[in-house]
Amino acid sequence: MCPSTLRNAIGRSLPVLVLAALTPWCALAEEGDASAPFTLPLRSRVELYRGSGEWQPATVEQPFSPGESALLLCDMWDRHWCPSATARCGELAAKMAPLVDAARAAGVLIIHAPSDTMDFYRDHPARKRALAQAKIELPPARDLSDPPLPIDDSDGGCDDDPAPQMYKAWQRQHPLISIADEDLISDDGELVYSHLERRGVKQLFVMGVHTNMCVLGRSFGIRQMARWGMPCVLVRDLTDTMYDPKDRPFVTHNEGTALVVEHIERHWCPSVASDELLRACGIAPAETP
Repeated sequence: MCPSTLRNAIGRSLPVLVLAALTPWCALAEEGDASAPFTLPLRSRVELYRGSGEWQPATVEQPFSPGESALLLCDMWDRHWCPSATARCGELAAKMAPLVDAARAAGVLIIHAPSDTMDFYRDHPARKRALAQAKIELPPARDLSDPPLPIDDSDGGCDDDPAPQMYKAWQRQHPLISIADEDLISDDGELVYSHLERRGVKQLFVMGVHTNMCVLGRSFGIRQMARWGMPCVLVRDLTDTMYDPKDRPFVTHNEGTALVVEHIERHWCPSVASDELLRACGIAPAETP
């Protein structure tokens, strides 16, 4: 880019004809040329002194190209067996919807992965599109360590009291989130990876529920994609955990989610805030009242 301060600085030493040719280009850059490269502040965690156990957030500006990116929505179901999880998923869906629409319009591939609901979408063009191509040969899976989670979710993590019995409550993805014909619908990790490779995707943004379970552990989740060498980025404010504050480490639900996000930033991939991704897709985030 060529801000006006730089133009003024170099104007004293450049010939008039060169300045005349340069000025329109500078104006385009200052107004926001659609072809100008975007960057995203990706947050990770680093242990400054190995063995200290003290991890600090570190932000790195990374290039962002919509045409080489995909946005995957993990298990954003219409209903969950845990009522409080259903309510939080609905809140997330309302926040996700504008980002999904903006990312799609910018050229990002949208992948809907509401597990165990594929029969509901059997006639949808996005489902047929996902199935239209055969799977590619998978790369050897990397041998990556899997440190234990910082929260105890062994009882299912529902924070309702009393917690109901688990059952398959979901039928489809949450209806607040749009699905376009050019999107993909799949809960098969090998198929998702095949589409990503064919398209030349270099960044897979992941959001949805639940951070400590499906977001990490599904066949299309962060762990498996990382083992296949696909660079992932967690959208950290558009995810939620299954965590009951009555369990270890006895913190609030939101603090439990934050701990899992930090765990992912340490051991699996960086994260990004949704407003930064929205801005990179060309939409200014709405101001919080």
